[in-house]
Amino acid sequence: MSESLHKSPSDPQLKSLPSVLTIALGQCNFHVGDLPGNTEKIIQSATDAATQGADLIVFTELALTGYPPEDLLLRPSLKHRIDQALEQIALASHQIAIAIGYPSQHQNALFNCAGVWHQGELLGEYAKQELPNYQVFDEKRYFTSGQNATVVELNGVKLGLTVCEDVWFDAPVAQAVEAGAELILNLNASPFHMGKQQERIDLIRRHVESHKVPFLYVNQIGGQDELVFDGSSFAVSEQGECILQMASWKEATGFVRFENNQLTSVSESQPAREDGLASLYNALVLGVRDYVGKNRFPGVLLGLSGGIDSALTLAIAVDALGPEKVRAVMMPFAYTSDMSKEDASLQAEAMGVKYQSISIEPMYNEFMTALAPDFEGLAVDTTEENLQARCRGVLLMALSNKTGSMVITTGNKSEMAVGYATLYGDMVGGYSALKDVYKMKVFALAEYRNTISPVIPQRVIDRPPSAELAPDQKDEDSLPAYPVLDAILESYIEHDESAEHIIAAGFEREDVMRVLRLVDITEYKRRQAPIGVRVTRRGFGRDRRYPVTNGWKAGY
Repeated sequence: MSESLHKSPSDPQLKSLPSVLTIALGQCNFHVGDLPGNTEKIIQSATDAATQGADLIVFTELALTGYPPEDLLLRPSLKHRIDQALEQIALASHQIAIAIGYPSQHQNALFNCAGVWHQGELLGEYAKQELPNYQVFDEKRYFTSGQNATVVELNGVKLGLTVCEDVWFDAPVAQAVEAGAELILNLNASPFHMGKQQERIDLIRRHVESHKVPFLYVNQIGGQDELVFDGSSFAVSEQGECILQMASWKEATGFVRFENNQLTSVSESQPAREDGLASLYNALVLGVRDYVGKNRFPGVLLGLSGGIDSALTLAIAVDALGPEKVRAVMMPFAYTSDMSKEDASLQAEAMGVKYQSISIEPMYNEFMTALAPDFEGLAVDTTEENLQARCRGVLLMALSNKTGSMVITTGNKSEMAVGYATLYGDMVGGYSALKDVYKMKVFALAEYRNTISPVIPQRVIDRPPSAELAPDQKDEDSLPAYPVLDAILESYIEHDESAEHIIAAGFEREDVMRVLRLVDITEYKRRQAPIGVRVTRRGFGRDRRYPVTNGWKAGY
């Protein structure tokens, strides 16, 4: 391994300075693959922090490439691009020291590194030791693990470098402390899921209690495909007090001071940890905003059915993008109730979006006429229901192609789990806001959104859910009640519990076996579904990769 991964040189002049260090925490929204844009953002943030008196600014894991860069790390031009970016970082470090994450190649191995630049020089480079390879993480595909601690000295303060997963283990922190670290810097790209922030703070407090050193935890924000990062950067003093809490869901710079071995906050703490529903809603909004914005779509459109899923999706889309970038389309059929038509129109008006109604009856009838010879003598079944959904999908995709706006789908996690969605029908689209949100959480989020401003008609929330694909149809005609369904699904999907374990918890055997079978046999549908915001510990995407073709029995 290159010497640069070990060195921690100390400028003799720095030792004569007082042990005072003002540090900025750079909580930024980086764009994966946009090295020039990310570098420009880093330098601008560093310049701003320097004008506010900071001696050092700390950015996040793989800030130069954005996280996760996935197979962009395998591109042959990666090293050249990183070298170019680091040359600019080095120049900017003449006005402020810069700690930053980036991939670094040494002797044909690639490392996930953190480095500190000051006065144009690299003070020290650290290679991440603990490479996560579970859930959404796949770092062992790309990186080699580091082996050694790196401690750099700045203004007489010895700083230990760690990267994200390192702090979920004791050894990397212990090594840094043994090497003389007085303050631990932890550079993160830690994706959000419900309850994650308290886990982080509890984790860092345990390290502080064990090793008697303060911590800076700097995390990125932003949406990246199915992942969403909440920021929520914070600092914990040697006494275990969270002395700085930065806000969630927005770019920000926070300031702390390390003086006489004490870490204190210069900035005012923000309310990062909202209640669960507020945090969840903001995650969905940010995920949609960044997917649409970073992929340069001019806007989105969706089918607004008068039901709760599309109602919540519309609210999220408008809050993410503004009403001028959102279009809602009601596509009624013979089974669409007047209530649904009225409620869809009321919500569209309340949210100020472009709204239209296009009946699917003429095209459905044309399809049925063409198919009549093949359907003759056969009973009506889900074929006719799926045809309605596919007529709607064709309309939405035609509007998308013509306008350039992306179709955002409206299905929730409960439906996607059991396959209650139509391929090439209501599943068509580019992104899903509710893909990882169970049905009961959809109801709760709709109620929450109405506390901000009443945009979802109350009877949309109160009425029994229905796809309205057949007369007097209700979702619970063919599924367990949603509170029961969601509990079974969470046990099976989030916690990998067996059927017998779930039944022993008090659920009806018939319900459990039917639900688990539906989950297992509809993997093929989920593979063809658009990606969507991940907000649980185990979403349908990078988290859960089951074979489509398999003979596994769900009962064990």
